[in-house]
Parts: sequence; structure tokens; C-alpha cells
Amino acid sequence: MSLALLWAFAAWVTLREGVNMLWAATINSSVVEPSEPLLVELQRERRLTVASLGNRLRPAGEATLREQRVRTDAAHAVFADSVDGAAVRFGADALLEERVAAVESRLAGLGAIRKAIDTGVTPPSQAATPYNTVIDDFYRMYDSVAAFDDKEVAKDGRTLAEMHHSREFLAREDAIMAGVFARDGFTEVEHADFVAAAGVFRQTLSEAMAKLPDVDRPHYEAWLKSAPATRLLSMEERLIRHRAGTDILPVSSEEWRKAAEATLADMHNVTVAAGDRLLERITPVAVGVIVRLVLAGGLGLIAVIASIVLSITTTRQLLAQLKKLRDAAHELSDERLPGVVERIGRGEVVDVSREVPDLDFGDDEIGQVGQAFNTVQRTAISVAAEQAELRRGIRDILLSLARRTQGLVHRQLTVLDVMERQETDPEELKQLFRLDHLAIRMRRNAENLIVLSGSSPARTWRRSVPMVDVVRGALAEVEDYTRVTLMPMGEVVLVGRAVGDVIHLLAELIENAVSFSPPYTNVRVSGQLVANGYVIEIEDQGLGMKPEDLAAANERIADPPEFRISGTARLGLYVVSQLAERHDVKVVLKHSPYGGTTVVVLLPQELVEVDAGPEPADTDSSPRLPRRTPTSATATTTRPVTERPATERNVRALKVAGSSRPPQQPQPDPPQRIEKGAATEPTPEAPSVFTPGGLPLRVPQANLAAALREDGPPTTPDLEDDDDERSPEEIRAMMGSLQSGTRLGRTEAARLMEEQSGGDT
Repeated sequence: MSLALLWAFAAWVTLREGVNMLWAATINSSVVEPSEPLLVELQRERRLTVASLGNRLRPAGEATLREQRVRTDAAHAVFADSVDGAAVRFGADALLEERVAAVESRLAGLGAIRKAIDTGVTPPSQAATPYNTVIDDFYRMYDSVAAFDDKEVAKDGRTLAEMHHSREFLAREDAIMAGVFARDGFTEVEHADFVAAAGVFRQTLSEAMAKLPDVDRPHYEAWLKSAPATRLLSMEERLIRHRAGTDILPVSSEEWRKAAEATLADMHNVTVAAGDRLLERITPVAVGVIVRLVLAGGLGLIAVIASIVLSITTTRQLLAQLKKLRDAAHELSDERLPGVVERIGRGEVVDVSREVPDLDFGDDEIGQVGQAFNTVQRTAISVAAEQAELRRGIRDILLSLARRTQGLVHRQLTVLDVMERQETDPEELKQLFRLDHLAIRMRRNAENLIVLSGSSPARTWRRSVPMVDVVRGALAEVEDYTRVTLMPMGEVVLVGRAVGDVIHLLAELIENAVSFSPPYTNVRVSGQLVANGYVIEIEDQGLGMKPEDLAAANERIADPPEFRISGTARLGLYVVSQLAERHDVKVVLKHSPYGGTTVVVLLPQELVEVDAGPEPADTDSSPRLPRRTPTSATATTTRPVTERPATERNVRALKVAGSSRPPQQPQPDPPQRIEKGAATEPTPEAPSVFTPGGLPLRVPQANLAAALREDGPPTTPDLEDDDDERSPEEIRAMMGSLQSGTRLGRTEAARLMEEQSGGDT
């Protein structure tokens, strides 16, 4: 392309010279040559007009003037036909067209000029002025003719034009003298015009003679020294010195006419001859232009074509080789290398030389590119192996730390359970419950590390668990569980193998709903059986998520990416996606009518069963429920859960789970110290007293030994008075003691039932 543009520029420069020469020749043949006869005829008509005005009584002079006007009109017709041709319109520039139009306009008014002269409107002294104006337009037109690119030729052409213009002033002298001879004397105006014309003639002739080329100067000098020219210049000197209106003219009319006509004719012939010689000098220039055009155009075009052919053939070869390299590189980068890297990431042993062979394309530049790809390939594989080893190491570290933390948390929960059973002080129980709740959340965080490491938590259940207990177990792992409203879940149980993961999944989702909603709002959890399984809906009343964020979160859950340690954003979603994928659980986020977000969890049919009644107790199958501290509100339900008999399902629903520790053995009653001599009395049975809400009311000292009891029999307090006078601290203490005693009693009941039924522990 660059070579073609360079060739086009060189060809245009050369062609432009030829085009300029062509247009110059066209303008010369169509404008200049037809105008020269017309210009001569106009000069003659001007002279005869001035002469006829000075001698109107001579009919011969008028006839001669009419004949001259006919010749002028004929030359005008030829000139008009020539300048109206298509060649002039294409070859002339704007300035030349303007000057040609001006000449045409002057010539069109030639009839009016003649009429004004014939009718006497134009005075005799001004008869030559209209003709001078027309002739001046001709010379302005000559100045606009395009010049040749050759500087010497253009300079010689301008010199000839000046010489031609100088002849015009000599012709004006002749026209003035024609009128003077007709009236036999100068007027002051005519003598001034003659002197001015003579001065301009001599000045322009002198300047043009100095610029003439060496080949033309001898001819003009010979003309200037000729007899007619010498006589004319001599008579001109005498006429210039003559005083107008006083003396007889020093020159006769016949002498002036003969000398003037001969001098003008010879000067015209010398100028035409000089123009012919200029054309002869132009011929070699034109030949040189044609030769350059042929060389630049023809040979340059051949060179361009040869270069294009060579470029195409070479480019095709290079493109073919590059195409092979490109295909091989794409196959390497899109198919082989990712597969090898993925297999290495999974820990497989890969034969790299066979699976990803090196690219071989020779030793040239393209082959070196292939070798660079080989280097990149080896580097990528080595980096992939290092990254895979690093990920395995990090996963092992996470798993080890998580297992250790999980074991410590299990032991901590065991210790807390024992302490809660033995503690009766409400304030101490409150703090123990808080520690218990924090430990459960710590266990979930440890299990998150286990999930991130690609393993499964150790919490497992051998028997099915009611769905309501599964959700309660999830609430136990949420910090702000008191804001959660639990709706009826139905008589449905979850198979044991999925209990731990579903609890973990629901805890992550509920924690997220509680964290991203205002603290004064509630989060509602509901569930029901559907055609494809069991659906649990978690709905918050927060600000919600943008549609694009919802789509991204659903995509992340549906198609969980490989875990990277490059960032910690949205680890909960990654954990949820891993847990859901493990049991084919579908989790979808959508907009809530309240403006927040609703999470729909669809458990498949193979994970849920309809509850068929009580089952033998399984001490390892119940989720740990959230502890109700004396000062905290409870997770609300749509209806109160009534106390049911201490069946095995109730035990499983309320027991502390999530660890594989053995069940707590009943603690022996602490020994009672009795003073010597004191009689042992049976402990009276505590009266059964209940509050208006249906809860049992503890009677002070009802269960103490007689030796420890204060004086006076146990009495039943007045419920109405007690409700009015009991302080909040006393109510909290009462509820804490009630909860501790209820838990201890149910644990003992479960143990006794297992011993009776022979169930496995």
C-alpha cells in the first residue's frame, strides 16, 4: 500500500507537468492564437476610425473603414467560436475564464462603440479610448494564460508577451497620428497622448529587450536597426519635440504611414518567429515529461505489481504457518492446558510430555514464537502444580484447624452442659447460656472452615429429626435469634444423614437475613410440603438486593465456583452452595413483598418423610436449641407449643446435640449433713401450683430436707398478690430455675426410657 501511494504521488507529479503542458497548448491554440488576428484587426479599425473622423468629406476613407469593420467582425466570430469550446472550459482556470468573459463582454459592446462614433456622440479626440479599453482586456487575458512548469520557458514566454504589449503602444501612436494628419495638426490633448504612448513604448521595449533570451535578442536588434524602425523612431523624436498648434507638422502623413506600417509588421513577424522558436524549445521539455511519465507511470506500476505479487505469495506462506501456529496455540490454551491444569489441581499424576507436547515450527521467527509458547506452557503447568499443592496444603491446614477447633468446642459444650445442670443461680445461668450460645456459633464457624476445605463436618444423625427441631437447631446457631418468628412447620421429619448440613445451611441463611435487616424487624421462617419435596422460606424485611445482585447470588449458589483464597467476600454464599450441592438442595433468592429478600429452600423428596409417630430416643439426633436466658426474649411462634409428655421425640427435640459425646449420667444426690440426735423426717410433697399462664410455680423450700427447711410449713403463695409484688429479678430467677430443672428432668427421663427399651446410645 505504501509503495502504491508513493507510485501514485510520483506519477501524479509527472502527469501534472504533462497536464499543464497539455492545457497550456490547448489555451494557446484555442484562446491566444485566435485572438491575435482579432487584436491586429482592432488596432487597424482604431486607426481608420480616428483617421475617418478627421476627414469626413472623403468617401473612400469611410468605405475602407466599413471593410475593416467587416474583417474585425469576422475575426471576432472565429475567436468567439474558439473560446466557447469544451477544451477551454476544462483547461482554463477561474481567473482565465473571468478574463475571457470580460473580453467577450467588451467585444459584444463593439457595435455600440461604433454607433456612438458614427453618430458623433463620442468626440473625435476620444474615439480611440473605447478601442484602447477593449485591447487592454486582451492583454489582461494573456497575463492569465497558464505558464509552463519549466521556469526558463515560462520566463521567455512572459518576455514575448511584454514585447507584444509594447507593440500595442506603438500602434496607439500610429492611431493618434492618423487623426493628427487628418486635421493637419496636434491639439494639446493629442500631443500629450502621443508623448505618453511614445514614452510607454520605449520603456516597455527597453525592458523586454533586456529580458530576451540570447536566441531571440539578435532578431529584435536587427528589427530595431532596420530602416523603417530607424525612420519611425526619428520621426517620433521630432513629433515629441513639436509644439502643438504653432508650427507645421515636421513629418508628412505618407512618410509616417509607410514607416509605421513597416515597423509594426516587422515587429509582429519577429514576435511570431520568437514564439515559434519558443515552441521548438518546449518540444524537448514535453518529450522529457512524457519520458518521465512513462518511467514513473509504467515502470513504477510494473514495480508495484511485482511487489504486490511478491507480498501476496510471501504473506500466504507466512499466514499458512501462522495459522498452524494459531490453531496449535488455541488447542493448547483452550483444551489441553486447562485440562492438564485441572487434573493437576485435583492431585492426579499427569504425563506432561504426552498430554501437552511441545510446539515445533522450525528455527525461524515463527518457530521462536512456538518455542515461547512452550516456555509459557511449562511455566503455566509448573505454576498450576505449585498452586494445586498450595491449595491442598491450605485445605489441609484449614481442615486441621477446624477439626481441632470443633473438638475443643464439643468439649466446651459438654462442660457448659454440666455447669448449666448444676447451676441454680439465675445470673450465673444467664452467663452460662450466653457462653453456650457463643460456643454453638463457634462450632458453625469451625464447620465453615471444614466446608471450605472440601470436607464434611463430623456431626451426623442416625435417625430422622422433626423439621421443627431442625429449624430450631439452626436458630440456636444465630446470634440474634430472638428476632426470628417460627411458623408451623408441619409433621415432617428430615432424614438423619442431612440434618447437620441442613441445620448449617439454614443457620447461614437466617444469619444473613437477620444481619441485613433493621434490628426492629422480624425474620419469618415457614415451611410446608410441596409436590417436589419440602419448602422452607426465610423472609426478611430489609432493604433487599438489586436485580443484578440477586441474579449473581443465585448463579453463585446454583453453580458454585472453585474456592479461591483471593478474597473473603460472600463466604456464606459459598458455604451455602457447597452444602446445597451436597444434598441436591435448591436455594433461590427473590424479592420479598415487604421490600426485603425471601430465600426459598427446596429439600428434595428423598430427604423428608411424614412423621409417623414417636420413635425410640437417639441421644445423638437432636439439634441443640437456643438457650433462653432469663433476660432475653424467645423466638416467637404463631401459636404456643404446649407441653407434651416426655416422649422420645420431645427428648430428641430439646436435647443438646451436635457432638458425639456420650449422654450425661445422672448425678448422685449430694450427701446431706444431719446434726447428731436429729430425726430424719420425710420430705413433704410440694403442692402443685401453676401461674395463670399455665406454667408450674416453684414453692420455696418445698423440696428441701426437714433439717434445712425454715420454720413453718410450706405454704402456697397468693398468685394475685405474688404477681403484683414480685419484682422482675425474682421472675427471672424463677424462670431460670424452672428451665434448668426441666432440662435435667427430661434428660433423666430419656435415660430411663433408653434403659427400659434397650435402645442404642
